[in-house]
This record gives sequence, C-alpha cells and structure tokens, in this order.
Amino acid sequence: MKSNEETSSHLCADVVIVGGGPAGSTAGCLLKKYMPHLEVLILEKAIFPRDHVGESQLPMIGRVLREMGCWEKCEAAGFPIKVGATYRWGNSDELWDFNFVDPDEVESLARPAEYAGARVSTAWQVDRAIYDEILLNHAQEMGCVVRQQHLVSMTALDDSNPDRIDHLCVRNEAGDDLQVRGKYYVDASGGIGVLRKAIGINVDSPTSLQNVAFWDYWENAEWAVEIGVGGTRVQVLSIGTGWLWFIPLGPTRTSIGFVCPASYYKSSGQSPEELYQWAISQEPRVTELTKNATQRGEVEATKDWSFLADRLTGDNWLLAGESAGFADPILAGGMMLTHTSARHAAYTILELERAKHDPKWLKSQYDQVQRRRINQHIRFADFWYAGNGQFTDLEQHSSQIAKESGLNMRPKEAFRWLSTGGFADDLQGAVGIGGVDLGGVKSLAARFGGKENLGWELSKYNSFKLQLNAARKIATPYLQDGQVIPAMSFERAGRMLPSYGMFNVVLNVLSKHSELDEIMGEIQTVCRKKYGNQAPLHEMICYQIMESMLADGWVIGKVNKKRPMRKFSSSAISGNFKANEDELTTRIGTASVE
Repeated sequence: MKSNEETSSHLCADVVIVGGGPAGSTAGCLLKKYMPHLEVLILEKAIFPRDHVGESQLPMIGRVLREMGCWEKCEAAGFPIKVGATYRWGNSDELWDFNFVDPDEVESLARPAEYAGARVSTAWQVDRAIYDEILLNHAQEMGCVVRQQHLVSMTALDDSNPDRIDHLCVRNEAGDDLQVRGKYYVDASGGIGVLRKAIGINVDSPTSLQNVAFWDYWENAEWAVEIGVGGTRVQVLSIGTGWLWFIPLGPTRTSIGFVCPASYYKSSGQSPEELYQWAISQEPRVTELTKNATQRGEVEATKDWSFLADRLTGDNWLLAGESAGFADPILAGGMMLTHTSARHAAYTILELERAKHDPKWLKSQYDQVQRRRINQHIRFADFWYAGNGQFTDLEQHSSQIAKESGLNMRPKEAFRWLSTGGFADDLQGAVGIGGVDLGGVKSLAARFGGKENLGWELSKYNSFKLQLNAARKIATPYLQDGQVIPAMSFERAGRMLPSYGMFNVVLNVLSKHSELDEIMGEIQTVCRKKYGNQAPLHEMICYQIMESMLADGWVIGKVNKKRPMRKFSSSAISGNFKANEDELTTRIGTASVE
C-alpha cells in the first residue's frame, strides 16, 4: 500500500495507530526501526504536551526505551530516579521499603547517566506531559507520520467481515472529515478503547476490586527521601479506607493521589475535592511533606478498577496498552504493561509482513501472552490488597485466586502456591511479576502473614527429578531484535514451562544431575562462566525457577538421607524488602541459603 498518500479527504498507511501515548509511540518506533519501509501513521486526538496520570514506572520499561532508541532522551529530561517505594501497608503502622537496587549503588551516580550498571535495575517517576511528548516526537523522528488533534469519529467495518476494519472516519484540527485506510490497525487509545468498542469486544473485570482514584499536582512539596542525584522512592501509604500515592515528578512538581473503593466514595457524600482533602489530612507523612507546597487546585477523578478484553486481535487489528486491559495501580505496572504489549504488537505485525510464521499462531500467542500477563497483575493486586487483612483472610483470598486459575486447593496450599511461583514469566525466561522476583514475593508474603520468614519448598528435599511426562511441547514466542522466535515450551494442564532464558539453564542442569549439591555446583559453574560478576544474581534466579517448578509439579523432590540438606528462606526484611528504619541492605530477591 502506498502509505501516507493524502488527498483533501483521504489518508492511507501500512499501519494506522490510534493513540499517540506510550503504547502508540512504542509500536510506531519499533515498526520503523526494524522495517523502515513501512508507512506508519499515528492519530492522536489531543495536542501534546498534556497531563496524564500513571507516572510511576518499573525497571523493565528501560529495556524497551533502549530498544526504541530514546532512553537517553528520557534520561536527559531529568526525571527522578525511582529506586523503589516506601510502604505503610498491612496490619502495622511501620514504614518499610522496597528497593529495585541497593540505594548505595545509586548514591554515587552522576546524571545524565548511561543505561548500564545500577541504572538497568531502576526506573523513573515521569511527568507524563513531558515523557509522552518525548516519545511521540521520537516516533516522528523515526519516520512515523504523527497527526495530533485527529479524532477517530467512526470505525467502519468490512461489510463481508465484521472482524475486519475497512477504514476510519477521522476529524482533524480544522474540523474536516477524513477517511483513513490501513493494512493493519493498532488500538493504542487507552482505556477508552476506540477500536475495541467499535468492533464490539467485551471486557471482563476478573476481580472484586472496584476502586476510584482522585489526584492533583503540587508545587514545591518536600521529597520524603533523596538518594544521590535525583533518586527517591515513591510513597504508598494506607489510610484504612484506601491509600495515598506521593510521586515526585521533578525538582518542584509532585503527583499526589487517593485511591479508595467506589462504594466508599459513593457513601461518603463528599465531592471529589472534599474527599481528596480529607484523605491527605489523614496522613501525617503527606501533610508534613506538603506543608509549604501549593496545590494546583484541579482535582481529577477516574475509575481505575481492573479489566481485561475478551480478545486482543482480529482480522487486521490488535489491541495494545490499556485498550487491552488494566490492572489496579497499586503495583505501578500499568506503564510497563503498556510498553511491553505495544512492543509485542509491533513484533507481531513485523512477522505478519515477513510471512514466515503462521498468522494464526502469531496472533493467538500475542493474545494469550498479553492476556495472561495482565491477568497475573490483576491477581497480584488482589493479593496485595488482601495483605491489609488478617493472615487467614489472605489465605482464603489466595485460595480463590488459585481456583480462578483452575486449581482446587485448600487455603494453606493455595497460599503456598501463590508465594512459590503462582506468577511467572512477566520477564521472559525468569520468575517474577511487577518488578518483584520470587524472592521478593515470598518476602512480601512473610510480611503480610506476620511471619519473620517464609520457608522454601527447596528446603524440604535434597534430590530432584524432572517430571515432564504427559506434557506436550509447544512453540511459544521469544521476542528478540525485531523477530518473533518460536521457542519450545512444555504445557500440561494449563501450566507452562518455558525452555529459554534461565529456565533453559535449569533444565539443562536437572537433565544431568539429581542431587542438590551437584545441582548447585553445576549452576554456579554455568553462571560464573556465562554471567561473570553477575553470577550470584543469576544463581539465585535459578533457585527461584526450581522453586516455581516444584510448585507446579515440573520437578519432584525427594530426601536422600545420605546427602546433606540445604535451607532456603525469605525473611520479611530480606529480598526486595526491608524495614524502613533498618540499616540492612540486600541484593534484589536474595534469599538465604545455608
């Protein structure tokens, strides 16, 4: 198709992207990077810059930005480095920290910095007005045609195929009506789901959480903590009826929001402004940080309960970012899910163009992978909220989550499953979710459960055997350098076991050794040879994978009385977590091994 061919009333492109936010910019950049001849048109209804909520990021976004070629541009904007978060949550008034990386590693860093070392494991807290404009401008520099103030007024479907988009009707900034045609369409319009709604795709809310959010921006609020040059932690503070976020966006600007159940807001009888001011007054830490600050005075509100689209692909369209689904913001996973789903959408279109893989496989894998990831974040948010109750409540809640996953377990069994690998593959080839690896999840489970530590299943055995019988081998997508590579995975009873990344290391070791001492020795040798000074971290990832494989039945553990036992454990102040006043510093996800 001759793209971006324009008459007074027509526009054409190979790929038409609806929405110029992070999802649209990510998809556009990667399409042009790996297939420059593609004509990509991005339609954005607003004019940038414009404010947008959702400012707190996770480290995985940095990898996508680097691939897009704009990490340095974002770093040059001077956004605060997100080292982690400080929480007041659960049954205690104690403050506790979650760190992506040892804060000492950030203290001595100069800025602007390179994407290397500690910065790979950190994120930013971004002013979305600035951040989104950087990304959209970068997409334009990459060769995308960007049309701001272009509103999609109607989506026309093919008369003979209602699952195929024929063209879009678009109104431009001058009020003229245009007809826009594309070979592929990407809905990156956010929660409003412009194309999703027009096509008639239903959404489900697989959670009992139905929260609303109220927020405003403040000037000259104090930072709760300063780490090195521009490093800090966001504040997530429970006030019983809900929770407050406190996110510095720059030297002077801070985003402060309040999240509570929609039912509480309705029963309060208060306006959004009144409820917002009341919530801030309930939190002494935020009150102190804002005592010399000035509020913008425009409280905004939105419903932010989780949802998931029934399907994400069709004949010539894909849903990306929040048009596909949304998870409660407690884990700050929204932007990460947006960037990574848009990346996968771009990769899918690239491979559809190359025609080397079965189109049905490409689309079904995009749908399955992204729906599973969104659902995992929704479940983990449910788990996190349950941590504000008693331990027995958390066990019961975990049981319900497990049941929804097709597993019938008693509460204690379900809680063990959840804390030993119920979430996996948020990062290709590793175990973890939302910036928290399995060691961190177990530490969190210990904290929410009121325990000093939480034992690992690995501690119960010293002899292990792979259990792959009745599993079928299937091709799953591994995304690398603009290509979707079919990688073998095992599937059994709805559970997946990848055979790439660090999973491949573990599978190779377990195929040669069964005794734990021999397994640990081989893992150490392989990781030192392959990862050098990063070997200890990768060794721990291997143990986390083994723990997850035990929970899912991919490995059978036994006790050999002639061999020594090893103890693995995660404490409430180890892994990613530590008490706020505690001076102990730990590596990401570290669990003790004795």
